[in-house]
Amino acid sequence: MKKKYIITGELDTSMSYAVYTNPDRMVRHKHAWKVWRTLRDFGCKVYVVAPDMSVFEGSKVYSDWATLKGKVDVIIPCLRPPMINDIVQTADQIEAKYIWFQEQNWTPEFDVQCKEKKIGVIRGCVLKHKHYKKPLALFNPCYWHGWKENKVPSKYERI
Repeated sequence: MKKKYIITGELDTSMSYAVYTNPDRMVRHKHAWKVWRTLRDFGCKVYVVAPDMSVFEGSKVYSDWATLKGKVDVIIPCLRPPMINDIVQTADQIEAKYIWFQEQNWTPEFDVQCKEKKIGVIRGCVLKHKHYKKPLALFNPCYWHGWKENKVPSKYERI
């Protein structure tokens, strides 16, 4: 049986995640790519939802939410607020329990909508929970922003 690690709050590595993005943000070394890669390294089940994409690095990409109904516990939008206006309704429709808003895509309106729909809100960057190797970690802002946050070992570190 796979060991479960707490990521943040009530979220752990046994849950399934959907990274909501677009093709421009899934380019290697952009934020959505880093979030997807980090969650995979944690050993989580991660889906990518992005219009105009079908496959990314050998993984299936979903162009819509309908096929993920009941499969996703957490939605992680990696787009600016104007591009995710319907994210709370989407989470409610696919029965997601949480929305994990990244640093610059949360708004107070989203918070109110989530409370109405009884969807949990997590705020903050996924990358804060990753181990960074020193001494290069000292140059990474995610290392410093998440300095006192809970860290999840990579599936490769557990071997």
